[in-house]
Amino acid sequence: MFDLISGPTLLAYVGLVLAIAIVPGPNVLFVMTQSAWRGPQAGLYAAAGIESANTLYVLCSAAGLASLIAASGTAFELIKWAGAAYLAWLGFQAIRASFNTAAPTPFSLGEASARAYRDGAMVGLGNPKTILFFLALFPQFIDPSRTIWLQSLVLGFLAVAIDFAIQLAYIAAGGLMSRALSQGAVKRWFERGIGGAFMGLAVAAALVRRI
Repeated sequence: MFDLISGPTLLAYVGLVLAIAIVPGPNVLFVMTQSAWRGPQAGLYAAAGIESANTLYVLCSAAGLASLIAASGTAFELIKWAGAAYLAWLGFQAIRASFNTAAPTPFSLGEASARAYRDGAMVGLGNPKTILFFLALFPQFIDPSRTIWLQSLVLGFLAVAIDFAIQLAYIAAGGLMSRALSQGAVKRWFERGIGGAFMGLAVAAALVRRI
C-alpha cells in the first residue's frame, strides 16, 4: 500500500476519515435511532445501507464520475436537495409517530431490516457530508502520478471500513437505549427529539454549498 500511497498521506487521510465518521450527522443519527427503536439488527442493516451508498460513491470516484458530478452544479444540487427532503420526511414521520396514541403494528424482523437498509441507503446517498467528502476532499489525497483508479478504490474502501467500525459503536449505544424507550412517555419525547434533529439536519443539508 505504501508503494501506492505514501505513509504521511495515508495517516492524514485516516485521521480525516475518523474525525468525519465520529462527528454526529445524519448517518450516525439514523443508525443509532434504528438500533434504539427496532434493535441492533435493524441498526446493522441501516449501517449496511449507508455503506452501500458510500461504496457507490467510491466506485464513482474510481470511474472518474465523481469529478463530473463535482463540476456540475446541477447534479450536486439535485443530490443535495433530494437528501434534505428525505431527512425532512424521516423527521416528519418520527414526530407524527410520537402523537399516535394507538399501539403501532409491529414490523416483522425481515420487514424492519429491509426498511432500515432502504432508508439507510437513501440517507447515505443524500448526506451532504458524504457528498462533499467524496467529491471535494477525497480527490485531494489522490496522487496523479500513480494509478488513480486503484488509489481511489483503496482509499475509498478504507473509508467505508472505518466508517462502518465507528457506526458499530453507535449501534451499541442505540441498543442500550432500547430498554428506556419501552416506556411510552420516554419513547414519545425521544421520537419528537429525533424528529426535530432530522428536521434540523435537513435544513443544514439544504444550506450546504459546493467547496
